[in-house]
Formats: sequence, structure tokens, C-alpha cells
Amino acid sequence: MPDPRFFEDLGPVRLGELAALAGAELADPADGERMIARVAVLSHAGPDTITFLSDRRYAAELARARPAACVLPKGAEALAPAGCAVLTAPNPQGAYALAAARLHRARGGGAQTIAPDALVERDVVLGPGVVVGPAAQIGRGTRIGANTVIGPGVAIGRDCDIGPNVTIGFALVGDRVKILAGATIGEPGFGATAGPKGLIDIPQLGRVIIQDGVSIGANSTIDRGAYDDTVIGENTKIDNLVQIAHNVRVGRNCVMAAHTGISGSVTIGDGAQFGGRAGVADHVVIGTGARVGAAAGVMKDIPAGETWGGMPARPIRHWLKETAWLARMASRGGRGPQ
Repeated sequence: MPDPRFFEDLGPVRLGELAALAGAELADPADGERMIARVAVLSHAGPDTITFLSDRRYAAELARARPAACVLPKGAEALAPAGCAVLTAPNPQGAYALAAARLHRARGGGAQTIAPDALVERDVVLGPGVVVGPAAQIGRGTRIGANTVIGPGVAIGRDCDIGPNVTIGFALVGDRVKILAGATIGEPGFGATAGPKGLIDIPQLGRVIIQDGVSIGANSTIDRGAYDDTVIGENTKIDNLVQIAHNVRVGRNCVMAAHTGISGSVTIGDGAQFGGRAGVADHVVIGTGARVGAAAGVMKDIPAGETWGGMPARPIRHWLKETAWLARMASRGGRGPQ
């Protein structure tokens, strides 16, 4: 569910209003008077929430969750547990997104320099033009460069070094974290789905969790989660101009060289390494200690400890053999063995 430090609850709202807003149909019109307080994905759904199910493989999780209401595809109404109000829609995720936008809103700023309710411990150094939003917290010994913006509710640990022109929102930052100039943490991730009148943005209601000892290079971006959190593991080192999308889980002691791009919902094990300009498709799992060569394009899971390269990426030995073979064929004018 959305973290109240970063999002305001606008509910409760009548389920009938949410159904009309989302273009969904109530299986039982009497359920339209039921009050819904917030949205939640299946893993966090509860008795006052609305959730959605697009894939029947997760029907057992829906039965365990027992939400107040659930948006389902037409014909899947029987999957809802007892006591759960059923809405049907052509695109349940789109209906959920519209409900989320009605029930939750990102907290606004309001600070001129330091909000009255912000907590700034001793020995914090704030450069010229720094903005610290409402209810933000900054730990002892942290240094923040000029014109950096710390959004509402953000918590930053001790002995951190935040460069100039950094923007941090919707984030919890550990101790001894280094973030270089121009980095942007916690902006909404890229997500769109079909709505009743065309494409709509999916509200990004998660956070960014940055653990102790992480380094983030200049002008890198880390998006907050769409449903769950984006997490950067302890002591991971991220170069300049790296993009990490929503819901990504990065392990401890990972290294990413410049221009690496990690798509949404990727899971990366401890100690993984990425060469410059490596790219990873969404929902891929990179195993512990795996290595991705420079400019590789990863389209499927990489087992722990393996080194892959090329486009599409494959085990490094296979890629090198194929590259060598192509070079030989090219030098022979494509005639093949003589």
C-alpha cells in the first residue's frame, strides 16, 4: 500500500464511484455503496482495499488476500473469495490505475528552505538554495550540495554526501550514501496501460530504498516502484548516466558502469557486474556474481556466476566464437571454407 509519508489518502470512496470512473461493471450493484479506503496489489490487499487480478495463475493469492473488492476480467468472477465485491473490466490493470489515481495523491511541497516539521540533525551542512520538504529527515554529518531538493517525507541517513542539483523524492536513504550532481531519485517509473478513453499512466505508488554505503553517479536516475519498492542493495556502486526503472531489486556489492539501463521488475543478485551501455529487458533475473559485458543486450535470465555478452546476450564463449566465425567469413568474402 502507498507509504503515507509520500502519499495522501483521498478516500474512503464509494465503490460505485470507482467503478464508474474506471469503466468497470459491478457484479452486484448493491456493492456500490461499499467504502474503499485505498488500493493494494494482491500481496498487500486487505479488508478496506481494492485490488486487481489479470492472470489466473495468481488466483490462490487472491483467495488468501481477501480484499474488499477486486477487478477481474469478464468470465473470471468465480475466482473472487467470499465477501469480496467483484468488478469486471476489459483491462483490470487499467481500472486499478484509475482507482489508484482517485484514492491517492503524492504529497506536495510547501517548504521555502527547510519545512518547519523537517528533522535535521546536528552537523548537517546545507548548500545554498537547498529545499527540505515537510516531514523530511536528514541524519547527522550529512552534506547536501547547492540547489538540491529533498522531497516531503524523505529520510536520509548519517554521513551521506549529496551533490548539487540532486532531486530525491519518495525515498529512504541509508547511511554513508554518496549521490553525485544531477542525480534524480524517486521520479515515477514509465508505465502505461489502456483506459476507457485511451492510454493512461499507471500511478507509481512505491518507494526507492537505498541501503548503506551505496554510490550513485552524476545524472543517474532511479525510479520509484509502481507497486512494490525499487531497492538498491548495500555497498552497490553505480556510475554516471545509469537508468534503473521501477520495481528493480539490486543486490549488495553490485557494479554498473556508465549508460547501463535496467528495465522494470528486474532482479539482480549480489555481486553482479555490468559493463558500460549494458541493457537488461524487464522481468529478467540476473544471478549472483553474474557479469554482463559492455553493450550487451540481456533478454533472458542469466545464471549465477556466468559471464554473458553480445546482442542478444549469450554466454561469453558462445558469443566470442560466433564473432570470430563471422570475422573469418567476412575476410573470405562470404565464400565459406575453401
